[in-house]
Amino acid sequence: MLDYALLAALAAVVRTGSFERAAAQLHVTPSAVSQRVKLLEERMGTILVVRGSPCTGTPAGLRLSQHAERVALLESELRDGLPGVPQDGPAVTVRMAVNADSLATWFVAAMAGTPDVLFDLVLDDQEHSADWLRRGEVLAAVTSGAQPVQGCDSTPLGALRYVATASPDFLRRHFPDGVAAAALARAPRLTYNSKDRLQTQWTRQAFGVEIASPTHWMPSTHAFVDAALAGLGWGMNPEPLVADALRGGRLVALVPDQPLDVPLFWQRSRIASRTLADITRSVLTTARAQLTQV
Repeated sequence: MLDYALLAALAAVVRTGSFERAAAQLHVTPSAVSQRVKLLEERMGTILVVRGSPCTGTPAGLRLSQHAERVALLESELRDGLPGVPQDGPAVTVRMAVNADSLATWFVAAMAGTPDVLFDLVLDDQEHSADWLRRGEVLAAVTSGAQPVQGCDSTPLGALRYVATASPDFLRRHFPDGVAAAALARAPRLTYNSKDRLQTQWTRQAFGVEIASPTHWMPSTHAFVDAALAGLGWGMNPEPLVADALRGGRLVALVPDQPLDVPLFWQRSRIASRTLADITRSVLTTARAQLTQV
């Protein structure tokens, strides 16, 4: 039999990335957390945590951590209707992976639909968020891939619409003869991080070719918008975040009527959890109201 006090310590270390933060969550000392993890490693006969900054789970550690999170989720649901189960347990925490643009536009409203749940969000590009599910580090994710991860269900959400935008002054300076491939190769653009391929995808869609250009690295959704407004470069901004600026003329579309729609999918573990079902219901309702349905 697994010792769930030991599993809880392991899950807290993997979730927080630190023995000290795990101890604070569990209201014990870091030494106690370390001893519990070491004891679990001895019983399992393998290393479960890679000590570092941050601490990370080994493949075996991630599997056990995911198991502990699922058990905690299911146990929290036993409190309803079973008077013999302690009613004062901690609120359940659900870890999910979501891309930054979804978080900045529609996902918070979806989270608000399940107010009795604590959320632990991991930010990653929509093309890579499914990797967190594959590793067993999250229970659900917003992804760009429809193919469900093993052990998960996948449901289409709609598309997050992006518009290639820049300030009017930027357009005058860099595209005096109009937006063309040659000019785009010289004009500085904005890129969120090395995983961000939206600008490249848009140039392929609009001009039939991938265009390399000088890049400002801007790893913040709202700073991305601010940088476009300030005339630093052009970039793919979520339409909900720039609709007012486009209407007011503070930003302009590089090519009118040429948005980039990025389909999104909600993938979640098949664990039979009412809490996860409630979250899924809220995510689907919010997404279908706020995303472009294609």
